[in-house]
Amino acid sequence: MKTLGLQWRAALVSLLLLVLFLGAWQLGTTGPSIGGASTGMTAEEIEYAKMMGKDPGAAKASGFPPPLEVAKASWEHLSDPFYDKGPNDKGIGIQLAHSLGRVALGFLLAMAVAIPLGFLIGMSPLMQKAFNPFVQVLKPISPLAWMPLALYTLKDSDVSGIFVIFICSIWPMLINTAFGVASVKRDWLNVAATLEVNPIRKAFQVILPAAAPTILTGMRISMGIAWLVIVAAEMLVGGTGIGYFVWNEWNNLSLTNVIFAVLVIGVVGMLLDLMFAQAQKVVTYVE
Repeated sequence: MKTLGLQWRAALVSLLLLVLFLGAWQLGTTGPSIGGASTGMTAEEIEYAKMMGKDPGAAKASGFPPPLEVAKASWEHLSDPFYDKGPNDKGIGIQLAHSLGRVALGFLLAMAVAIPLGFLIGMSPLMQKAFNPFVQVLKPISPLAWMPLALYTLKDSDVSGIFVIFICSIWPMLINTAFGVASVKRDWLNVAATLEVNPIRKAFQVILPAAAPTILTGMRISMGIAWLVIVAAEMLVGGTGIGYFVWNEWNNLSLTNVIFAVLVIGVVGMLLDLMFAQAQKVVTYVE
């Protein structure tokens, strides 16, 4: 009951912060300038502005779209998210599907490499010391730094984007898996050795359940990084995807659509994180 009350209070505070933010946004984008835009202009400049189709007496706007304009554009995009009118004009649903597909494939490839290799490193001090220099050198490299090499080698922008997701996702999963496996209680391993449990059964029935929460934490971090990187990667390589959508709308000087895309990126990232948070609750157990 106490927890429920805290959740309601937190929700009210969040709602209040949202209202304050939207109010400040509205005031900052629609407030008129004192004296209008014609203040300080000569008669010739005013006449020239009129000839160019401008209203020199109109209120000066910031150029940044107000919340209602963004809400209207959002409704238009969400009302028909899967339209396809050509290479540079696709619905937000299609854009998201391409981005999520690249992220999923790169992430699954990283899982296929990082988790078995993490088990090997975590179970063997020799392998830990042998792999550690390579991990420490490759881990700090920005994923986008691999993009030129990927494009040159793979000759395909889609495959290069998947490779970048793979290379940025592998390190948190690898490190967390190795740490989780190495942290399994020695007592449990000793019992397994006493019972002469074979290595494969020990890995799946003893080590994996104990290391699963740590492994899921690494996967959660990797997914967050992957979703960050795919947006930047798609801006570089173009084609189709939410990152390319942002860049294309910026080139069209449509800040309204850019803000809408930024909000979509944030919401999808939050949902992906919540998915892994729920998975962590499932595998976490009390000893």
